[in-house]
Amino acid sequence: MTSDVKAAETRPSLKTILASDLPASLVVFLVALPLCMGIALASGAPIMAGLIAGVVGGMVVGLLGGVPLLVSGPAAGLAVMVFGFIQQLGFAVTCAAVAAAGLVQVALGALKVARSALAISPAVIHGMLAGIGILIVLGQVHIVLGGSPQSNAWNNLRELPGQILDLHGPATLLGLLTLGILIAWQFLPNGKLKKVPGPLVAVVGGTVVAAVMNADVARVKLAADALSAINLPSLPEGSMWGAFFVAVFSLALVASAESLLSAVATDKLHTGPRANLDRELLAQGVANTVSGLVGGLPITGVIVRSAANINAGAKTRWSAVMHAVWMLAFVTLLGGLASYVPLTVLAGLLVHVGMKLVNLAHIRELRHRGELPVYLITVFGVVGINLLAGIGLGLGAAILRLLWQLGQVRVEIQQSNGIHQVCISGALTFVGVPKLSTALAKIPSGSRVDVDVAVNTLDHSGFEALESWADTYRKTGGTVTMEPLEDVWSRRSARARPVPGTDAALSPSSPVHHVSSLASGGVQ
Repeated sequence: MTSDVKAAETRPSLKTILASDLPASLVVFLVALPLCMGIALASGAPIMAGLIAGVVGGMVVGLLGGVPLLVSGPAAGLAVMVFGFIQQLGFAVTCAAVAAAGLVQVALGALKVARSALAISPAVIHGMLAGIGILIVLGQVHIVLGGSPQSNAWNNLRELPGQILDLHGPATLLGLLTLGILIAWQFLPNGKLKKVPGPLVAVVGGTVVAAVMNADVARVKLAADALSAINLPSLPEGSMWGAFFVAVFSLALVASAESLLSAVATDKLHTGPRANLDRELLAQGVANTVSGLVGGLPITGVIVRSAANINAGAKTRWSAVMHAVWMLAFVTLLGGLASYVPLTVLAGLLVHVGMKLVNLAHIRELRHRGELPVYLITVFGVVGINLLAGIGLGLGAAILRLLWQLGQVRVEIQQSNGIHQVCISGALTFVGVPKLSTALAKIPSGSRVDVDVAVNTLDHSGFEALESWADTYRKTGGTVTMEPLEDVWSRRSARARPVPGTDAALSPSSPVHHVSSLASGGVQ
């Protein structure tokens, strides 16, 4: 980043802020407010915890972050994980875990490992998000229908038919109305009406209908005094320490992955200053520590709010900061309005969020790249077992897929005019050495052999195996014609080496480009 770009970022003119960032901040505020409350509901946390995370994320990450136009706050991708930790540890201890996870993120940012974290397979990331989306839908649809969510996905699925047969009048109507508005809003033609945030229209619309009907439904409970609603964290006791540390590192891992994914995706949406991922990870850690200490939910960068920020014309980081100021003003001055919002309306919003996490465009992209099995294994693990198990199964499947690909060496042997012509292609690595040795062993001794080494990957084991076979074959009376493997090795290395003056990490074939191509629109 040049000094001119830095100056433009750190010293924006008042005219820019008033003309671009102020209107954008109001749009983001209207998008974020209902999402913060809804995500708190899905997390099993006090509604105030979601609002606190929205305020802290906007202010802290907005001021310190390395992605100026990224908006941070509570994310749907962590809701299921947080719900489980609250059930296991209690809310106060979970807040302590959030604060400690932030310290882990700060350490990772200081060690400058952010870009390395993008090496996690996009199939695992999006499988995790899709699994979380399914869990959110299965749980919140019960509230939409007027009932209560069950303890796990299978129980939610088993009880769903009975819930459908036992609808709860006004609550069901309001929940379905909210969901219907959100779905219909996506199909509106571009225009002035479409610029109004769909979540705001759905929540306000559902709330107004509930007031007109004088519906007897459960509503948001928000304390009149915002400060009295803050829950301070507490450390675990006795045997809870093991689960506490699991929570800390799980939150740090998933929150970091989501934030970096959103940061890379946000870079694709504008032409301003590029992302500083290590600085962003450090800022996310500071924000999570602050949020946990004042009773807030964990924070990540969120692509939906960031896209709304950019589309609304934001130019600098002050838009994200100001959206947090508006949220703080709402909580402290107008918090009583939230008590009119029915919980079933927020549940309808969350069902829509969960549905969007299962992104068909991502599925098609992963299928095209041959990574769909990894995605599906992650999804089934998250839904059927738990979030950490799903991530573990997904990473394991991704590693096995990589090993399988590394073993895809092809050895074709043809005989013509007494000459054995051998063509070796694919990936010649340690995994494929047994297959290579088996094929070469079929060549009769004492023959003339021409070897064409046309591999796209060659590691030291493959190098040694082929060189050793050629030496041995020659010693037994055979003739081997083959390009010097040192030349093959050098050619492979030259292709892998980035061209001076370019950013190899952002080339079309790189993992970072792959992540960013999958990230857009996927993280709430």
